[in-house]
Amino acid sequence: MNEVPNSAVIPAALPPDPLERTVLSDPTAPAAPLLPAQPDGDTSEVVAARAAMVARLEESGALGPGPVREALLALPRQLLMPQAYVRRSAPDETPPRWDLLDFSRPADRKELLERLHSGDSVAIQHDGEPILGRHPGPRRGGVMTAMSSTMGLTAGLLQQLDLRPGQRALDVGTGAGVTAAAACFVCGDEGVVTLDIDPHVTAAARARLSALGYRPATVTGDGTTGWPDTGPYDRIFVSFAVPRVPQALVDQLAPGGRALMTLGTSSPSWPGLAVIERRTDGNVEGRLRAVEFGHRGGAGFDRLFLSAAFRAEITTADGWTQRSMLAPPPDTARGLWLALDHLYPGLVRHFGAEDLTIGAPACRSWMRVRAVSHRRWEVTMSGPRDIWAEIQDVAGRWRAAGVPDVFRLHFDADGGQRATSPNGTLTWQLSPGETGDAR
Repeated sequence: MNEVPNSAVIPAALPPDPLERTVLSDPTAPAAPLLPAQPDGDTSEVVAARAAMVARLEESGALGPGPVREALLALPRQLLMPQAYVRRSAPDETPPRWDLLDFSRPADRKELLERLHSGDSVAIQHDGEPILGRHPGPRRGGVMTAMSSTMGLTAGLLQQLDLRPGQRALDVGTGAGVTAAAACFVCGDEGVVTLDIDPHVTAAARARLSALGYRPATVTGDGTTGWPDTGPYDRIFVSFAVPRVPQALVDQLAPGGRALMTLGTSSPSWPGLAVIERRTDGNVEGRLRAVEFGHRGGAGFDRLFLSAAFRAEITTADGWTQRSMLAPPPDTARGLWLALDHLYPGLVRHFGAEDLTIGAPACRSWMRVRAVSHRRWEVTMSGPRDIWAEIQDVAGRWRAAGVPDVFRLHFDADGGQRATSPNGTLTWQLSPGETGDAR
């Protein structure tokens, strides 16, 4: 699974969904497979690290009581990720330098244990390499091509998914197998399918889930087309961003079913969470909620970013400046930022800057806003786009729409998809292009 809210930040969690239920104690539900009594390497130190991770998630509000908490307490992450990468180079250093740590090596164990339970994302594959049978040690250059998402993001989404024993679940984008393992723990492995486009990821997940005593269907294929052979599914979880909801996944959703996925543009800055539900009468309902963090698109997703040189330019260079009595929108106005991303695409927020700073890499336009006195702001811009005017245009339309953070998703008969505010006054078409990563 992959996620990133912007080029410099990998944060945490979504709030738990009010529909979350504690279901493990249901005496009428089918029993889930049990983990081995003492998983390999599950020492008291490892168990304590896992418990501390869960406690931090609870303290942050990312995790509440229920089956997801029980799964995260029980699942030995060192069996799912016995090897993982840590970056040894600075963020903008090229070529990047990495070390592949191995839990079986005493010299690596302490650092890897901390990495696996830190709550941060965990990189598990470099440049599409085979994952099984690797030699640990340094790597140079390349990129990380598979990872396990931040635990706050994963825990929050799994709670909203509302997994229950006996459900059929499709996990799209296998990654390290954490979501698949949690689904097996809660639902039982007979109804779980985990799907990834990379056969190396699939092979590793199959072996490591088997070491936990789980044997879900672990298959290689295009994630955006799902896996109809064993559908329909009660729950579908997509762990990469898509610009529109794949129709094949909607078609594979069972009555009463729910699907979750990050929906976004090529910008990583303002994601939305798409929640698709098929009612018991067969009709489909969708909503798009503006969120702070979400999964990122993988291979094939046209991803924008701010280079180190462009970040330096937009934070220090001179441009044309104007004074404004209009305050920049707060970060918490997530519905506004989500609408901006779709109505005026191509913008990327520099979250590491002290002031509100946004760039448009395609045309080299940029804007920064800083407070200069009480209710007075200085807006400095450069390039052909007037980003400040674009923001204010969307802000006015968003306020007229009732400042929504949740939008309705409409699936038109001709295949089009639209997001619309509850009062219908703010709307946009979702991209008709490719659905991004096919994991």
